[in-house]
Amino acid sequence: MPNESAAKSYGGTMGQGGSPRETEGRALLESARRMAEVQKSPEDVAAMKETARLNWRLWTIFQAEVTQADCPLPPEVRKNMLDLCNFVDKHTVRLLANPEPKGFDVLININRQIAAGLLAEAKAQVDQAPPEGPSRTPPSGGVSV
Repeated sequence: MPNESAAKSYGGTMGQGGSPRETEGRALLESARRMAEVQKSPEDVAAMKETARLNWRLWTIFQAEVTQADCPLPPEVRKNMLDLCNFVDKHTVRLLANPEPKGFDVLININRQIAAGLLAEAKAQVDQAPPEGPSRTPPSGGVSV
């Protein structure tokens, strides 16, 4: 299944637990990190193409999820996300045709910006969640168990 191989490609990012938003955010950050790293070796065209394709797979997963009938996102958010996926598709095709380090800048920026939003949203959900189980107030000078 393509989604599984793409998830494995992110070096265990998917296995770190957390909410789906956190997982997506970490995957985007990992892809941005890899693209920034490959920019340092402009002579390695094969690595640039491989990294661009890996990022493209990630965005293809997002695109597939957003087009599902049961996608919980509001219609306007879905449309915006599909527009962004379309941009990433077109930009990646151009980058694969003409691999150059500077071409990764826009993809790195998009990944980091979307990841920041996803991770902030995931943190806000955790902060708003009721505590699990009964809370214990430690006695004066004691440690909570």
